[in-house]
Amino acid sequence: MKYSVRFNLKGKTPSQSDDQRRHIRLRVSWAGQRVEMLTGFQTLPAYWDTEEQRVSSRYRHKDETGASINKELASITVHIDQFFAKKQIEGHIPTKEEALTSLRQYFGAASPVSTDMPLFDCFDLFITDMQLENGWAKGTQTKIMTIKKHLAAFSPSISFADLTHDTLHQFMKYLMQCGLRNVTIAKNIDVLRWFLRWAYRHGYNTNNDFEAFRPKLKGSDGTAKEIIYLEWDELMRLFDFDFGEKHAGLSQVRDVFCFCCFTGLRYSDARKLRLSDIKQDYISIVTQKTTDALRIELNDFSRAILARCSAFQTSLQNKAQKALPVISNQKMNTYLKTIAERVGIDTPIRIVYYAGSDRIENVYPKHELITTHCARRTFVVNALRLGIPAEVIMKWTGHSDFKSMRPYVKIVDDLKRQEMDKFNRLNNIPRKLPEN
Repeated sequence: MKYSVRFNLKGKTPSQSDDQRRHIRLRVSWAGQRVEMLTGFQTLPAYWDTEEQRVSSRYRHKDETGASINKELASITVHIDQFFAKKQIEGHIPTKEEALTSLRQYFGAASPVSTDMPLFDCFDLFITDMQLENGWAKGTQTKIMTIKKHLAAFSPSISFADLTHDTLHQFMKYLMQCGLRNVTIAKNIDVLRWFLRWAYRHGYNTNNDFEAFRPKLKGSDGTAKEIIYLEWDELMRLFDFDFGEKHAGLSQVRDVFCFCCFTGLRYSDARKLRLSDIKQDYISIVTQKTTDALRIELNDFSRAILARCSAFQTSLQNKAQKALPVISNQKMNTYLKTIAERVGIDTPIRIVYYAGSDRIENVYPKHELITTHCARRTFVVNALRLGIPAEVIMKWTGHSDFKSMRPYVKIVDDLKRQEMDKFNRLNNIPRKLPEN
């Protein structure tokens, strides 16, 4: 069986100069088929012998030398020779997939990979790998897929080599034209750079123009974002409100929301909460989003809500032994806006965001902005107001660092400052001077 094994340097990208190292590429051809892979080694063009397909013995880079690289290239050639000898004995012409599998097994877990994989196929592999590595929930995977769809809509046949600094800038402008806010665009760009960095590290992508692409978008740092939560009096009004027997469904939605307000649970964790997770004085749960094992102590309010849900818990239709009557997130968000409006939660809230260079500002009654996630925010803000240390709150909520707590601490600090200002008002009251 005739086959050829060749090594050459990967072509120069637009961002590379002649004095930068390039990847050494392997090319195996046989029976009208061809496989290309990056070997994982690099050298300077001046030290590459095109005729011998080897690196000059004078080459040095950190712990690598020309001799050590050439030894590895020779070992790769021996492996390929053995692979084809085995297939010849079997009387079988190997497929492209068989050759790739054999090479990947040779290189191991950190193997270089085929350089002819299309960008979007590579994106799918990235999502699969990261899902396994980070334990992404379905929602996170969907968000990452949305970014892939944006890129495909921008340029269906785009390749790694096409993603120059100018192209990345055009993609950012395309996202702006789609009506996305700067915060969302910045997240899209961050994920895209993450993917390109992963592809570059694994050898799929030899174009590193993305490293220098760090756009500064107004308001993308999240400081303009308004955190929507319920004040204590609003929460109490909601907790005590009587919706009547005709609106038992609204009462159930309210109870689930309030339970999250008093425990800090996410919607996804409230939905999967089972009766077996509820102990005498606490609930024990492994979160769906971060797989954290949390122990959250019960208080009088959360106990009262569990008691309200006792009829549901013992109902015949509750075959899954759920602790709370949780409906879909979409329906719950719709009902929450109706519920909050009926209760009179209508404080004007100003929402500021940026789209490109434009500052956009709108004012909404609070009930239009209520979602399931507001419950978790309500728990954190009110817990901080009560003087509970942030370290303790993080044990309940599963927040991994103080960075995620900063927006809440800022809210409480502003409120403390307002309260302290009351002393200043007292200073304006005329005082009776002491008599001599």
